[in-house]
Amino acid sequence: MRQLQDLHVIATEPLIPPRALKEQLPVDESIANTVFDSRGSVRRIISGDDPRTLAIVGPCSIHDREAALDYAQRLLRLRNELEDEFFVVMRVYFEKPRTTTGWKGLINDPFMDDTCNMREGVRIARELLLEINRMGLAAATEMLEPITPQYIADLISWTAIGARTTESQTHREMASGLSMPVGFKNTTDGNLQAAINAIQSARRCHSFLGINQDGMTAIVRTSGNPDGHIVLRGGKTPNYDAHSVEECERLLARAGLTPRLIVDCSHAQTNKDHRKQLTVLAGVLDLVRAGKHSIAGVMLESNINAGNQPISADRSKLKYGVSVTDPCIDWPTTEHCLREAARVLKATRRELAAAQGG
Repeated sequence: MRQLQDLHVIATEPLIPPRALKEQLPVDESIANTVFDSRGSVRRIISGDDPRTLAIVGPCSIHDREAALDYAQRLLRLRNELEDEFFVVMRVYFEKPRTTTGWKGLINDPFMDDTCNMREGVRIARELLLEINRMGLAAATEMLEPITPQYIADLISWTAIGARTTESQTHREMASGLSMPVGFKNTTDGNLQAAINAIQSARRCHSFLGINQDGMTAIVRTSGNPDGHIVLRGGKTPNYDAHSVEECERLLARAGLTPRLIVDCSHAQTNKDHRKQLTVLAGVLDLVRAGKHSIAGVMLESNINAGNQPISADRSKLKYGVSVTDPCIDWPTTEHCLREAARVLKATRRELAAAQGG
């Protein structure tokens, strides 16, 4: 009989079931409290019930465990310093969507050598998230593969659905069952309506194919996620200016959604020039000072050291704390711009309170 399946499949390898990995790497009470409380803070900010600004800050991608923990310790100290104005969440991105080819992230290829040892990838990712949350620092990530959430979603306080997957039915269904707030990015060409459609879809109940905690194929039935929102990340042109924000507000209101949004200060807002993130952040702050209360948060790509670097076959040649994907601003710049932003936000809130009191 002729072979009719697996014509292009070289091998299939079993992966540890989510339940088994979680039994080996369990959540303790302090970690559970961090995740639960952080999700609540994010929800209140997105809804407008918490006047602070959400700041999702960190490396474009995680490739070095030690550098990630070093960064987390620095960010934790800064978060505590700025907590009156910002609720800071660390970007802990393990999956990278590729336009054509390239490194797909720590979960897919943790050793960056094309061995794609996903058994170790999911384990390393979970271990790192446990350590970061144990510090008391919340974590954010992008969910790319629909199976990944079963392994790490219990440790995530905010999730992104990326520009390339916002239109995907699979990702909208997945988002409808996630337990944390989900930000849908506008598409790579700047389409806002696609992200708004995604928010509406994820708010509804869905039934779809997935896996359960024992790793078995299952029918997943969801109740819908009420905490979806839009993330402006630029398109063919930047979209953080007043006109773009007002257009987003109009489209959200027309769809019956609360006009609240997050601005990604990187990606197409800057044409991947990491230094321009400061210009974008300053522009966003100008809008907040002008009364744009729809802006709930910002995203910054930041690392210990600036720029990015190619992945070298000789891992010893990799520079410490430098991105291997998109370029990032360095830590001193991150501290300076967030402190300055907190100063501006504090002054703006005082002015608003004074005006209301008068």
